[in-house]
Amino acid sequence: MARRSLLDFLPVAESQIYSIPAELGPISASKEYSVFLKSASIFDVSLLGIGEDGHTASLFPGRELGDSPNSPDVLAVLDAPKPPAERVSLSSNRLKHSRCVMFLAAGGTKKEIVERLKMGEEMPASGIFGLENTEIYYSEI
Repeated sequence: MARRSLLDFLPVAESQIYSIPAELGPISASKEYSVFLKSASIFDVSLLGIGEDGHTASLFPGRELGDSPNSPDVLAVLDAPKPPAERVSLSSNRLKHSRCVMFLAAGGTKKEIVERLKMGEEMPASGIFGLENTEIYYSEI
């Protein structure tokens, strides 16, 4: 989806795109992607969405966020509260190794959570910020 809607239209080298091999299943994919990420110490941009519950990536409230300094870079998520239950996610700690973190949200159901995020309410999304910049973009459409 990211390729079709954004990356196919930007002059980004293939070597700069780090796709998660989710087709391997969460445990194998998280292990393989962890090895791959060792070659990428800092991301230029991490583009994230936000859910109505404040989740981002596949980091959900009340679940492991991987927010401690010694957390693994990649988490196998086996019990996500919304489909699909099995996922692969970068940890909160790894996402913070981004120069810029951008949150994109659209639709009336996201307005309240974006306002709460901007106010600094504790939620998975609020624990992720860029080394240089963090931006939140919201559209009611």
